[in-house]
Amino acid sequence: MLSDLDKKVILALQRDLEICPRPFLEVAEFLGIGEEALLAAIRRLMARGYIRRFGATLRHQQSGYEANALVAWAVPEADLKRIGQHLAGQRTVTHCYARRPAPSWPYNLYTMIHGRTPEACVKIAAQMAAETGIHDYEMLFSETELKKTTMRYFKEGEG
Repeated sequence: MLSDLDKKVILALQRDLEICPRPFLEVAEFLGIGEEALLAAIRRLMARGYIRRFGATLRHQQSGYEANALVAWAVPEADLKRIGQHLAGQRTVTHCYARRPAPSWPYNLYTMIHGRTPEACVKIAAQMAAETGIHDYEMLFSETELKKTTMRYFKEGEG
């Protein structure tokens, strides 16, 4: 069962954290508790499985990366894990996941890459193809960002 403090901590962590040297201090001050008390509450919530991870959202257009593309790769099943780990480790890749191919779509590995221009994304994909030896791929460029929001588990005043 969640305590009132637990619910307040979860509610406060649903907001974007400030980019500053001590973002949890600002959250603690907002809640009216000490930073160590907040960190202890977060650790308890993690140990109990209520918080499983912290994620960051890159707002790539605001950071100078104007182009992004989903690159769909046709990777031999025996090489999928190795190549997936290699591509996931690239600085320009923010997402990497495997899926079963469809009969009319042979691609089973997907990477989201970011570049300053579409041409930069094309070069990035070509470099990745050269490194992996996988030359069967398709690039799908993003045209419009439809959603980028943080999960909300509690609303203000709820609990």
